Amino acid sequence: MAITSRAPAPGGAVAVPPAGPPAGPAPRRGTAWAEGVERLRAAATTEPGRLRIIGAVLAALVLLFGAVTVWEISVRVGAADDVVGRSQPLSADAASIYRSLADADTASSSGFLAGGDEPREVRQRYEKDISNASKLLVNAAANTGADEDSRKQIALLSEQLPRYTGLIEQARATNKQGLPLGGAYLRYANEQMSTQLLPAAQRLYEAETDRLYTDYDDARSLPLASLGTGLLALAALAWAQRRNYRRTNRVFNHGLVAATAASLVVLMWLLVGHTVARSELAEARSDGQESLKVLNDARIASLQARASENLTLIARGAVLAADNKSDKYDVDFTSEMKELDAGLATAQRLADDSSGQEPVARAVEGVKQWKQRHAAARETDLRGDYQDALPQVIGDKDHKDSSGASFDTVDASLEQAVAHEQKEFTGAARGGLGALGGLVTGSAALAVVGAAAALLGIGRRLSEYR
Repeated sequence: MAITSRAPAPGGAVAVPPAGPPAGPAPRRGTAWAEGVERLRAAATTEPGRLRIIGAVLAALVLLFGAVTVWEISVRVGAADDVVGRSQPLSADAASIYRSLADADTASSSGFLAGGDEPREVRQRYEKDISNASKLLVNAAANTGADEDSRKQIALLSEQLPRYTGLIEQARATNKQGLPLGGAYLRYANEQMSTQLLPAAQRLYEAETDRLYTDYDDARSLPLASLGTGLLALAALAWAQRRNYRRTNRVFNHGLVAATAASLVVLMWLLVGHTVARSELAEARSDGQESLKVLNDARIASLQARASENLTLIARGAVLAADNKSDKYDVDFTSEMKELDAGLATAQRLADDSSGQEPVARAVEGVKQWKQRHAAARETDLRGDYQDALPQVIGDKDHKDSSGASFDTVDASLEQAVAHEQKEFTGAARGGLGALGGLVTGSAALAVVGAAAALLGIGRRLSEYR
């Protein structure tokens, strides 16, 4: 084999060929996650490293407990606030819309029966009812939110109400001229009220009441995540203190004790506050809202019964019931009085104090009297003596003990009962909202204090290794 010589480089130095590729591949760096796990594993092999990990976990658990509590209680406070300030007032407004419409229909028929001598107070009552319904519809449209069903009913009511009032004005004008066509206009207006306006108002009331009950359920739901993380944090703190005692024979670590106390205060505050809130909201629903619903239904039944009683005299047998024999409005009156009796019986059962029981009892007595006077007026009318039956229904200076006077007693008593139950509801619901007051801010502050105390407590142990 021939030996080749290497020519010297200029200046006498021997040229060195460039280095070849490395003998093997360079070691690859692990991922950031793998390196972090490796450091954590290495730290866990020493007591100071383990203490740092324990401190970080304890602080994280206490902060997690505080954050979850703030989140869950914020949701419940918002729902309870909606019950007090939005959904229940909207439900009450929807019930007031129904009552105002029904009362306007009653007042219009009462004024019609009086003919050209329509009492001023009856006319003012009708106008007040229409104005109140209009204002409440505007308020409902502004506050009902994105609920499609509620908006649909509000639009229907806003469209049909002017048509109804137009028919009433035609009936009044024709009646003052002594023309029999006025009764036909009034009956058609009543039909519009019965088939269009009142069903729409009922659907609006049901939609808003469903929203109210949804807010109730949201406000009363148990904060399970907060309770679970709170117990977990307390268990971890107890384990850390037991571990500290076994390794150092020291009974207390002030930092860990402070963290435990802060977490325990939040947990107990959460338990007591939410329990009281649930109880108050349950009372608001059972003793307030349920009574309000029954009383509103009873008042509406009395208004419809009064309108039917008036229309019985106005129609004078011109409109027959489904059997083609009985007077439609007299049949309706009987049915609505049965609903009124059932509603008052339920209201008496739900009334839980004398302030709620007394007006309902007066309404019950008023209904008994109303039935007796109606029966007498109806008997007079069936004998063909319309002129004597009329004052027995609408009253005059010689007939003060009319069925209309009994109706006024029933209506005033039910109005008083509704006002009392509304007050009861508002007080209980606000009590439920108040029971949660301060819990959001307090739990956040105590969680920060607890986490800092846990870190200081572990830091005290770490200082012993320096």
